[in-house]
Amino acid sequence: MADLRLFAGPEARRRIAAHGLRGQDFSWLAGASGGPKWFVLYGLDRYLAGQFFADRQVPLRMVGSSAGAWRLACYACPSPLKALQTLAERYSGQTYSSKPDRHEISREARAMLAAVIESGQGDEAATFIAHNDAYRLYVIADRARHILKKENKALLNTGLAAAALSNMISRRAINWHFQRHVFHNAFDDGARELPLFDLSTRYIPLHQKNVHKALMASGSIPQIMEAVTDVSGAGRSVFRDGGITDYHLDLPYNQLGGLVLYPHFYASVTPGWFDKFVPWRHARREHFDNVLLVTPGKEFVQRLPYGKIPDRNDFGRMSESQRLAYWRAVLVESERLGNYFSELVDMGTDVASVIEPFAIMREKHV
Repeated sequence: MADLRLFAGPEARRRIAAHGLRGQDFSWLAGASGGPKWFVLYGLDRYLAGQFFADRQVPLRMVGSSAGAWRLACYACPSPLKALQTLAERYSGQTYSSKPDRHEISREARAMLAAVIESGQGDEAATFIAHNDAYRLYVIADRARHILKKENKALLNTGLAAAALSNMISRRAINWHFQRHVFHNAFDDGARELPLFDLSTRYIPLHQKNVHKALMASGSIPQIMEAVTDVSGAGRSVFRDGGITDYHLDLPYNQLGGLVLYPHFYASVTPGWFDKFVPWRHARREHFDNVLLVTPGKEFVQRLPYGKIPDRNDFGRMSESQRLAYWRAVLVESERLGNYFSELVDMGTDVASVIEPFAIMREKHV
C-alpha cells in the first residue's frame, strides 16, 4: 500500500485530474496543531520547501496554529531547509528535568524558536519572515479572556473547564473565553486574504518585533507553558495556544481561490481543540472543496517504531533515551513521504487515480 493517502474535495480533484500536481496551482498551505506529530511530515516538508514550491512566480500563503505555525515559519525563513532541520533537531532532542514546570518548558521553547528563526541570519531573519513576498505567513494565536489569563492552576483549570462546556453547546461560544488573533504577513491585508467570520477574529501585521512572540503565543499550551504577553501590536493581551480555536484549521478555504495543500497527520479534521471531546462536531464540507489533504498511509504508520505517530504523551510513557531514539527514527522514516509525493508529481494527470474523495465525518478515515 502507498506511504501517502490523498483526499481531495471536488474542485481540487477536478483540477488535479486536468493538470496533475503542480506547485503553481496551490495558493495556500495549511499546518495544523499537533506538537511532535509533526515529525512524521518532516520529509514531506523538506520536499515541498526545497522542490515543489521552488521558483514560484506568485506568493504562497501559509496558515498555521501551534506546531503547524512553527513548521510554516520555516518556509518563510531565509534558508527554509536549514530552518526545518534546526526545528526538527531541536524539537526531537528536547530534554528536561524529571519534573519540568511551565517555566522550564517555556524557556526551552523560546530557545528552540530563536534557534530556528535566527538560523544563520540573526535578528534580520524576523524581518525577513514578516516581509517575505514569496512565502506569506499567517499565525493563529488565541487571546485569553477573564480567568483564562491567570497562571494560577485552579483558576486556569476552572476557566478551561468552562470553555470546554461552552464549546459543547456551540463552537461560537468559545468567543466567551478566547478571541482568535491572526498575525499575518506585512504585505497583506489579512482580513481580505483570509476572511474569517465563524469566530471573533482580530488581524495584526507581523513585523520584526512580534514574529517571535506571535509564534510563541501560537504554541503556548495552557497548563504546560506560560501564557505570552506584550506582543507588539496586540496591546496588553494575554495569549495562549492557537490550536484552542483552530486545532485542525476548519477554515473557509473554498473562498480563498486556487487550491489548498494540507499535509496532515490524520485523514480527518477536528475544528477546535475542545472538539476532541465533542465527537458529533465535524469540519464543514464546503470548506474543503478546493483542498488536497495529504496524510501518512496506515501501513506507513504501522511500520514506524511503536506503530504510531509521535505525540506529547511520549514524554510520560517512554524513558528519555527511548523517546529520543524513537523521534529520531521517525524523522528518518519521514523522508519516504517526501520521496513518494515526488513520485506522485511525476505521474502527471494519472495521479487522479490514487486520490480519494474527502469525507468530513471524523470517523471515516481514521
